[in-house]
Amino acid sequence: MKKRSEGGLVFSTEQGRMCPDCRNPVAACTCSKESRPAGDGVVRVSRETKGRKGKGVTLITGIPLSDKDLKAYAKVLKAKCGTGGTVKDGVVEIQGDQRDLLVPLLEQKGWTVKRSGG
Repeated sequence: MKKRSEGGLVFSTEQGRMCPDCRNPVAACTCSKESRPAGDGVVRVSRETKGRKGKGVTLITGIPLSDKDLKAYAKVLKAKCGTGGTVKDGVVEIQGDQRDLLVPLLEQKGWTVKRSGG
């Protein structure tokens, strides 16, 4: 059942502007707020090769930043390593085995960092 097929209310005289997806006032919209579950406060650095045809990547999970700040910080980390990478679902992926270089960089920010995996 799609809510848009029901009319897609966008304004109400009582509430003001309405979100057409969740049909709540824009100030109380629940559909556009993406939030990650709070972690345990530990940033984990691991290496993985699954699904990448044997190519290894370094995964960094648990960084306590918003999506926008995480993407900007990932850009800084990629520049320090001199490699490429991406951010997917709050996990920073850096190409290659960069754990030895990344752990001190993350500790400089004041986070508790652990090497996980092999």
